[in-house]
Amino acid sequence: MIDFNNKGLVKLKGESLKYGENAVEELLIDGEFVTGSYVSIRDRVVFTNKRIISCNVQGLTGKKVDYTSIPYSKIQTYSVETAGLLDLDAELDIWLSGVGVVRFELSGGANVKALCKNISEYIL
Repeated sequence: MIDFNNKGLVKLKGESLKYGENAVEELLIDGEFVTGSYVSIRDRVVFTNKRIISCNVQGLTGKKVDYTSIPYSKIQTYSVETAGLLDLDAELDIWLSGVGVVRFELSGGANVKALCKNISEYIL
């Protein structure tokens, strides 16, 4: 899902926190909880109070999953472009130390301002 070499673009739409919790519950540490969950066709990105977890479902059966964990401490800066009248998607760019930029494209219905507020709380 996150291609660090090609700085991949992922189209995501919001989903219930329960789906995000179910997808990453075995990876969460004590005191960690899900604050947002976004899904594409089979993949998802889950935001917690400690990190961003990318879940890349692979293979025909979907039993193989690649998890990428991005701790908020590695985020140097971020930028958000909200949805507009003709451009219905919002973009979130995150610059990671030692990695580069990762872009997430979110559906226009996603509350990107709340997402940015949460990211700010964890990186500042």
